[in-house]
This record gives sequence, structure tokens and C-alpha cells, in this order.
Amino acid sequence: MAKIGIIGGSGLYEIEGLKNTRWEKVDTPFGEPSDEYMIAELAGAEIAFLPRHGRGHKILPTELNYTANIYGMKKLGVDTIISVSAVGSFKEEIKPLDILIPDQYVDRTNQGRKTTFFGDGIVAHVSLAEPSCPVLADAIYNAGRSFGLNIHKGGTYLNMEGPAFSTKGESLLYKSWGMDVIGMTNMPEARCAREAEICYVTMAMVTDYDCWHTSEDVTIDMIIQNLLKNVDSAKKILKEVIPGLSSERGCGCNSALKDAIVTRPELIPEETKKKLDIIIGKYIK
Repeated sequence: MAKIGIIGGSGLYEIEGLKNTRWEKVDTPFGEPSDEYMIAELAGAEIAFLPRHGRGHKILPTELNYTANIYGMKKLGVDTIISVSAVGSFKEEIKPLDILIPDQYVDRTNQGRKTTFFGDGIVAHVSLAEPSCPVLADAIYNAGRSFGLNIHKGGTYLNMEGPAFSTKGESLLYKSWGMDVIGMTNMPEARCAREAEICYVTMAMVTDYDCWHTSEDVTIDMIIQNLLKNVDSAKKILKEVIPGLSSERGCGCNSALKDAIVTRPELIPEETKKKLDIIIGKYIK
């Protein structure tokens, strides 16, 4: 049975049927995660939930400690992460309240968010050609379809800087590039999850059409109202998917570092080896 990590908003840890819940503080060599992790059981499966922006939504997308958040999941034994996130849509057919499971990401951030565990004497280059776990994506998509939800599989998530929303010029540019949805957080998560050899998929919950659409301007009230409606759909999918997930899924995510570390083991500083032991330990002795 896989141990499932969930990253998302506060409403998600109120899923009916959770048992033996507790909050656990996790220390990491990369600093503090966004919050404590809620550990619980759901239909016989163990989950670890992390409020991405902290309980009460206190942390900006640019302030998130992505490496600590994912390292904390790894330290807890998580091998699968389902990340639930609000997005805007660039496609008429991908409507507010729909769900999209992106299989690609484009990074448009510019503040140098830390999105790697490596450095400090060790170099690794993981393959990110296919950043989402295809097996996990199929499971989530099929669960959504079984409930009759408007769910789309495949598409590109553009990761903008934030915290302000797009200008209309930016929105029209990204739409012209063929992007499908836009958000502020998920590409750094996907990168770190791949380095940590954790299966990762985003459930992108569409709240609006960004500002390219002529219907209305994007407002925080619109986003929150639609996100609250989307929470129920996300809960349904999670309750359906989680009990059936297996650690053995043949996707290759759990061996992403096999040929990625290029630094000779004897040259890696001992302190760095110790810091990254739960990530690189099976390759560096």
C-alpha cells in the first residue's frame, strides 16, 4: 500500500472518513515546511496532508519553501503526492469548476525559487521531460470520470510569478502559446518531487478564465467561491483513488535519480551526503 501525500487547501483535510488524525512537525535540513503535516488513515491507507500556504493561508507562492515541503513528505515515507491547486484557464472548453490533470509545465517565475535539493558539492540532472506520473494521472482521471465530473487529462500548466494576477497582455500571450491553465505553485513541487523520486500529479481545479476572457475580470472572491465548490469534487476523487493506489506501478518515478547524479561519490562532502541521505542514500554509499 502506497503512503499518499496530499498538498492543498484547508478544506481537503476535512474529508469524511478520516481516522486517527494527528498533526506532526517535521524538521528538515532545508528549513521549515509550510506547516505541520496532518497524518491520518483513509479507507485503510495512510495519508500525509500539508496545507500548502499554511493553515489560515499565510504564505505567498514566492515565499513557499518547496524543498522543505517535499523533503518533509519524503521523510514521512510518502511515495505518491497528489497536489490540489486553483488555476485559471486559457481554453474556452476548460471551464470554471472543471478539473485538469496537466502532463506538462512551463516556468515563468523570476525570483529564483529554490527548486532543487542539489548543490553544496553534488550535481544531479533528473529527466523532467514527462514531469507528471502517468499511472497516477490515469487513476485520478478515471476516478473523476466515474463521478461524471468534467475532468480533462493532459495539458500544460504555466507557472507564473504572482502574487498579482496576470495583466491582460500576459494572459493573451500565454494563451497564444497554447498554454492550458495558469497557477503560481506547482512546477517547483513537480521538480522537487521528481528529484525525491516521488510520483507526483496536479489536480488543477479551474476557478476562472484568467483575464483574457471578455466575460468578467478575475477577482479573489470569484476564485475563492469556485475553489470552495471544487473542494467537494476533489474530496470525491481522493476518497476513490487513495485506497487503490499501490507502491508498485511501473512508472519509473521511483528511480529518477538512478543515472542523474554526476558527481563522483568520493567528492561529495560528508555533510551533504548526510543531509540528502533519504534521497540519494541508495545510490551513494
